Amino acid sequence: MAAASKAPAEELEVAGRTVRVTSPDRVVFPERGLTKLDVVRYFVAVGDGILGALLHRPTTLERWPKGVFDGAVMATRADSRGDAFYQKRVPQGAPDYVETSTIAFPSGRTADEVAPTELAVVAWAANLGTITFHPWPVTAADVDSPDQLRIDLDPQPGTDFSDAARVAPHVREILEELGMQGYPKTSGGRGVHIFVPIEPRWTFTQARRATIALGRELERRLPDQVTIKWWKEERGRKIFVDYNQMARDRTIASAYSIRPNKRATVSTPLRWDELGDVHPDDFTVTTVPERFAAVGDLFAPLVAGAGPRSSIEPLLELADRDEREHGSADLPYPPEYPKMPGEPKRVQPSRDRDRPR
Repeated sequence: MAAASKAPAEELEVAGRTVRVTSPDRVVFPERGLTKLDVVRYFVAVGDGILGALLHRPTTLERWPKGVFDGAVMATRADSRGDAFYQKRVPQGAPDYVETSTIAFPSGRTADEVAPTELAVVAWAANLGTITFHPWPVTAADVDSPDQLRIDLDPQPGTDFSDAARVAPHVREILEELGMQGYPKTSGGRGVHIFVPIEPRWTFTQARRATIALGRELERRLPDQVTIKWWKEERGRKIFVDYNQMARDRTIASAYSIRPNKRATVSTPLRWDELGDVHPDDFTVTTVPERFAAVGDLFAPLVAGAGPRSSIEPLLELADRDEREHGSADLPYPPEYPKMPGEPKRVQPSRDRDRPR
């Protein structure tokens, strides 16, 4: 039997550039029947939003060149084999309009990451199988000074999106008490993300410390619903404030990114008054373009260079007070980090022989 003929490449006009889409009929989401061409067209349809989320930001590409299918395996540091992978360095053969930014990892190594400046870059990356974009909370102009706080409300086993959605307004309350403005979005999974535009004059260490302070305050107000415990065995059935998402080289899926699940959900900006009435499955590759056309980019205030931006000094003052009044010290970093100054012992509590019993 003769093999089915391969569909010819298609060319799309994307904001004044021609982007070639190879294998346009390759199925990316089998459950939804969505092809690579559908994915590229989706990103073009929400172009102002996805470009705003990535503009001038060093961005890791989450590539699924074979599509999202049952049994697909994500490559890891320990095992580079896999059906999908994170691309931190700009791919070889990138067009000349693809700009880059040099970033430094905690190890001290550096990499030139894609730093989108125009929508054609997004379409080009989508043609490579990118469905999720992971921008750093910095811009190419200053890769060491975050201009966003990113608060990740992560449901633990026994909790779900509705629990995170109930916690989120309390984050908003704390932020507003401190003169800050947060913008919520679905993670595309079970969680809620809240992004806060900040003045880019603090380090990653300070931004992470500010996030820890916010998490601790939230935990004090909602002790039965929220935890900031790093070790999973200590979290219980609560919403975890993942403060380490503000550590260097830890990123969160951008607004308007597609998530690798059967439903092809999209990480979607929300109005605060929508949180209690929506579900992540409401926002997919097929539904978000119409919503975007109707409501516009709810994350526009977070675009690099937009304003206004808040000071994190009130959160740093809260961190100082926590340390002074409660003895609250730093918390563990991710396992791939070198030992950080002031960091407590990085050992699972149940395996800590020196821990009081």
